[in-house]
Amino acid sequence: MAYQSTNPFTGEVFATFPTTTDAELEQAIAKADQAFKSWRSSSFAERRAVMEKAAAILRAETDDFAKIMTLEMGKTLAEARAEVELSAQILDYYARYAEELLQPQKLDVADPKTGRAVVYNEPLGVLLAIEPWNFPLYQVIRILAPQISAGNTILLKHASILPQSAAKAEDLMRRAGLPEGAFTNLYPSHAQVETIINDPRVHGVALTGSEGAGAKIASQAGKALKKTIMELGGADAFIVLDDADLEKTVKWAVFGRHWNAGQVCVSAKRMIVVDSVYDRFLEKYMAGIAELRAGDPMDAATTLAPLSSQSAADDLKRQLDEAISHGAKAKEAGVQLPNHGAFFQPTVLTDIGEDNPARYFEFFGPVSMIFRAKDEADAIRIANDSPYGLGGSVFTSDEQRGVEVARQVETGMMFVNHPTMVKADLPFGGIRRSGHGRELIDLGIKEFVNHKLIDVVDIDAPF
Repeated sequence: MAYQSTNPFTGEVFATFPTTTDAELEQAIAKADQAFKSWRSSSFAERRAVMEKAAAILRAETDDFAKIMTLEMGKTLAEARAEVELSAQILDYYARYAEELLQPQKLDVADPKTGRAVVYNEPLGVLLAIEPWNFPLYQVIRILAPQISAGNTILLKHASILPQSAAKAEDLMRRAGLPEGAFTNLYPSHAQVETIINDPRVHGVALTGSEGAGAKIASQAGKALKKTIMELGGADAFIVLDDADLEKTVKWAVFGRHWNAGQVCVSAKRMIVVDSVYDRFLEKYMAGIAELRAGDPMDAATTLAPLSSQSAADDLKRQLDEAISHGAKAKEAGVQLPNHGAFFQPTVLTDIGEDNPARYFEFFGPVSMIFRAKDEADAIRIANDSPYGLGGSVFTSDEQRGVEVARQVETGMMFVNHPTMVKADLPFGGIRRSGHGRELIDLGIKEFVNHKLIDVVDIDAPF
């Protein structure tokens, strides 16, 4: 596996890194295990100080972190800066709430003579975090902040196209005061990843990535009897009801599908529009996409970035061709693209029949699927006709109606009048083939803790 930084706008390879050696891997696991033995006993005040310092560094050096993300995976500099701030907010959240979230829970037992029971939340140990390329910093901080705050230690295997972003994350936590070995970036091979999972000193695996990667890693972890959380793909429904404010809804639709060049697991990938407003929505949506400006992601005027690599663009083209070959109609939005870089022309697919396999694809880039629903009930049916269940949204002028529709869509997250969003104080995760487990808030910090029961019984209690 080659770890190298390639600018997707210019195609320039500007840094390469060697794969971690077996000796380096063994040393990293040993140090992580040793660090855990002391870090697990650290006070919440110590952990809080690390989180606060890391957040302060991010805010003081926003452009340094943002620029390397833009160079390595192509997102606009504005989006990269926003990602740095979101990461800082997650660190802030756990600095403020970790101690409270992990407080022991006294149980209300029936007979105090036969049990004065308390559940304690204790860290498990060394964890392996396998993270994707689309959010180079946020994805790391999303697992790091809660798990380091819980007293665990982490080995990081980041995407192979982000070696510098990965190294910068490790340096961030070292500068924030985290002990040596508590968070270590590695450049392992696929075989070495399995070695890490099988090591008895490693107690859990967190992966954010594709459905295929999740299935492979979950299988390896299952054989090793290791706890996992899997944050996988998504094909979020964007439901437009007949009473939606179309002007605002269309603006959210364009944004929800095209931020990060459409390379987001919670992008609004499936627009499901009721018949009475379908034609007007489609017309306005096409016009809104056409206003996007593709160009240098370092340029503040750019609103459509290149994809993360040319191979990503090629994969998307193959998916699009398959959808068309099975009867879907495709219309390009006509955005003027630069003559170089891994750009992809924004395209809208309509007339996607129920026998078209593309109906169940995750298009990871600026391809929109638009479905015409007969009515509200049909919109819900189409939304649930997916192997995924990550996020989704519904647009309506009636808030209660929106909530009622959202309750019927089978996903881990639903939003009314906003595309699926990510915030420091909201849980993240899905169901079905979108994975299992949750990250962020109290749900995330408790994924890799031992909920240990300690029950003190009166020695004279009856048998």
